Amino acid sequence: MNENPIGKKVLVVEDELAIAKLIKYVLENAGFEVTLIHEGNKVLSTISETNPDIMVLDLMLPVLSGYDILTQMEEKGILESTPVIVLTCRGQEEDKTKAMRLGASEFMTKPFSPSGLVAVINSVLNKSGEIHG
Repeated sequence: MNENPIGKKVLVVEDELAIAKLIKYVLENAGFEVTLIHEGNKVLSTISETNPDIMVLDLMLPVLSGYDILTQMEEKGILESTPVIVLTCRGQEEDKTKAMRLGASEFMTKPFSPSGLVAVINSVLNKSGEIHG
């Protein structure tokens, strides 16, 4: 993990307030700038406003599901510049397969290790930096 996360922007899409606050706390303590949203229908406008480096996405959201969001991001070419880590309680193999097929960079299940989440984010950022930078 040679990349310093300071200033890297993370968009967290999580409708469970306690989990959203935990993720925000953990990521800010690791040096990331965090934007939280709780509804899937606000993702695309928030991406255009904040230009995040990476996104942490729950699958089960009100209005639009995480799958719908991944599909929209792929259709608009956003996944090329904004990698997505799916963080969900849906841990079945078919959920992971579908998320990865739709363009997710990584798939994690809840409950999760806070340090593990930071490590996965740094790993994905390092990989995307090699690919896009």
